[in-house]
Amino acid sequence: MLDAAGGINTTLAASTSGRSYLSKYAGCYASGAMLRRELLKVSPLALGAAVGHVSPASAQTEAPSTQATYNVRDFGATGDGKTVDTPAINRAIEAAAAKGGGSIVFPAGTYLCFTIRLKSNIELFLSRGCTIQAADSPKPGDSTGYNGGTYDAVESNDPWTPYQDFGHNHWRNSLFFAENEHDISILGPGLIFGKGLSHGGGKGMRGGYTVFMAEQPGVGNKAIALKNCRNVLLRDFSALKCGHFVVLATGVDNLTIENLLIDTDRDGLDIDCCRNVRVSNCTVNSPWDDAICPKSSYALGVARATENVTIANNYVCGYYELGTVLAGTWKKFDEEAPVSRQGRIKCGTESNGGFKNISITGNVIEGCKGISLESSDGAYIEDIAITGNTMRDIIDAPLFLRLNRRNRGPKETMRPGALRRVVISNLVSYNSAASTASLISGIPSNLIEDVKLSNCFFGHEGLPKRMRVGWGDAFAPMPEWRTIKVPENEDGYPEILRMGPPPSHGFFVRPLRNLEMSHVEVSPLASDPRPAFWLEDVHRADFFAITAPRQQNFSLHGVSDLRVAWSRAGKDANIDKAEDQVI
Repeated sequence: MLDAAGGINTTLAASTSGRSYLSKYAGCYASGAMLRRELLKVSPLALGAAVGHVSPASAQTEAPSTQATYNVRDFGATGDGKTVDTPAINRAIEAAAAKGGGSIVFPAGTYLCFTIRLKSNIELFLSRGCTIQAADSPKPGDSTGYNGGTYDAVESNDPWTPYQDFGHNHWRNSLFFAENEHDISILGPGLIFGKGLSHGGGKGMRGGYTVFMAEQPGVGNKAIALKNCRNVLLRDFSALKCGHFVVLATGVDNLTIENLLIDTDRDGLDIDCCRNVRVSNCTVNSPWDDAICPKSSYALGVARATENVTIANNYVCGYYELGTVLAGTWKKFDEEAPVSRQGRIKCGTESNGGFKNISITGNVIEGCKGISLESSDGAYIEDIAITGNTMRDIIDAPLFLRLNRRNRGPKETMRPGALRRVVISNLVSYNSAASTASLISGIPSNLIEDVKLSNCFFGHEGLPKRMRVGWGDAFAPMPEWRTIKVPENEDGYPEILRMGPPPSHGFFVRPLRNLEMSHVEVSPLASDPRPAFWLEDVHRADFFAITAPRQQNFSLHGVSDLRVAWSRAGKDANIDKAEDQVI
């Protein structure tokens, strides 16, 4: 992806999107005009009436009328990859906003930028061959970055700053930024390249790029940051190495993210305290952090739930080297490389408000961690449907449902969280690691409730000799499984690998009320003497048509009202109470 000068090869990057746009729209800068019928086909903001190209002069003199297109070149942008084009781009946005909105067109070229400030009723169209490149931030010890420039200064988020990480507390120190705006779009087959952004201080070099310190004044920390906005559309562009977040959306309602190709050095899409969200048809390679991550932090000074979310038909992964998914070379990290291979779909860890009415469906998940639902800070996780997903080469376990009490929030707002009404169906997982099992884990004072699994296949490697530890970026010997005691970790960070391996190879379940599994198969590729299911402090559990290797598969500890029927994993059983029993 890099040319001889170390810059991004925009021709290659744009061609990888494979998305088709009308050439007259992408090339309107060349003719100086756009036909109304072409704009209507591709621009949601151009439905008012036919308007031609608008120059800076006419933008100042014409009466407000209908939506128009604005060419950043006419406002002084060069796209030469050397000049800082931020002032010209912001002038174009301001001119369009002053007239009620419009489409800002970026012709082919590389636009070096610091902070671009988005406004209401503005659409950015990234033409094929266009790259918006984040200019280099100030290096450690410097006060300015490329050509004396800096990103916008961070705003204060006190008194809420202690309750989430630095990146979640600030929005202005970004390549694109909007607050309290509405009806915003970023569209088109171009590329956003976050070369000069920080993925977080002290985390080391990734992909051979310069490391910047996120907390340092003037440093850019994320590609797109949106706070308290509504009616936002992000569609069809690619994103490479975009710092802490490709997208951080906090308090954004009516958000659509569609058909993005993301290859990045930390988080992909973080959806925090948002309502009515659709994330679909995206590709996200994020080896060092989560790919698609609904959150519910206290960054807005209130425990606001993320709700009414659909995450559908995406591909997420975590074991491809940075840039190789975008380039189409798909180069995997060496097995021993100290990379955590996150890349997952996760609700959490920030979890003050809740996650409600969420559908995770039709996704392909590869070479990363499994799906996670986490309530650690008082969140109510309710009414979740996980269906029709496929997984391969998961490095921890396919599922992690966690309810604990880290309680990272104002003391007076803390409450016991909840994790209930979760349905998981039609899931296929093949060749996952087996040092841990799928964990469904509450705490003794707060039980998970009403979890149903049906029509699922869980295939894993079998009992290993070593296990991933930490964040998954290191290995340690696997202990003797019969001696394992899984810690409660009630007030700790909810990470499955930090809980260590369990003494089971399919599921480890504890405190939970009302569990149903039907037509579920646990299939180790190699011999595994551990029971398939470990149940501890579980009340009312039904297992129907369960398949696992013929051995003692149900290890029961403080279990009541258990039924097993029509299962190859074990004989029919109806048990009122089992303190310590294996069947």
